Amino acid sequence: MDLDLTQGSALVTGAANGIGLAIAEQFARDGCALHLWDHSPTVTQVARNISDQFSVAVTATRVDVSVETEVNEAVRQVVDSDLPSVNYVVHAAAVGSGRFGFPFTNLKPTDWVKPLQVNMMGMVHVAHAIAPLFVSQGGGSFVFIGSVAGQVGSQTDPPYSATKAANLNFMQCMAKDLAKHRVRVNMVCPGMVKTELNQAVWQSWLRQQGDAQAMSYEEWAEEKILALIPLGRWQTAEDVANAVLFLSSERAGQITGQIINVDGGYVMHW
Repeated sequence: MDLDLTQGSALVTGAANGIGLAIAEQFARDGCALHLWDHSPTVTQVARNISDQFSVAVTATRVDVSVETEVNEAVRQVVDSDLPSVNYVVHAAAVGSGRFGFPFTNLKPTDWVKPLQVNMMGMVHVAHAIAPLFVSQGGGSFVFIGSVAGQVGSQTDPPYSATKAANLNFMQCMAKDLAKHRVRVNMVCPGMVKTELNQAVWQSWLRQQGDAQAMSYEEWAEEKILALIPLGRWQTAEDVANAVLFLSSERAGQITGQIINVDGGYVMHW
């Protein structure tokens, strides 16, 4: 399917690794110019690699999305760049608490601060900085990377789960507000994907187990897959990227305010 994503450029946050990187590579594979944001300094090398591999123009900016001034300055750089106007924004930057819940009283209130700042306020900062740009140019597409954890109240990492639920709600508010300006806003929710964030959840679980109960990451993950996922296999970052590109394209021109779960059927149980 030709998604015709070459008319503008795409801005991808959290692009230095994991799902964000897979999304950036998929846009590049389709010939789309890119702006990559990440808090990691490796984003610069990632941009070079993508540009060399796919022969597309790519800029890289180190951005902490939880800091409003950094986001605003990064948007200014995007606008001032030589790349085509941004038509597609994919916000994938997110963090977990680094602590294993279940029950939530295993955590302290201070464990909630960083997920709230990065996951919720990061989304707010990106939305406030980009929405006026889309309105002024008469259209655009936001896709936010959520999580099935935000729909089912995952006890594994309550701060992460709660912030993803908040992301979902705000996405729908944005979709209603911006529809009259031909700006579409959607969300893709991954299920079980092998990312650094997913492995961090396992590591936080492992710290609470005795030696007799401890499992390797592969054993722990396989047990979860077989117990929770009807299709019985991992989702991949590329699976998520495919859904994102479809929602970004005009093939999804009548889709806004929607959640696409790339989860192997997990959420249908709830």
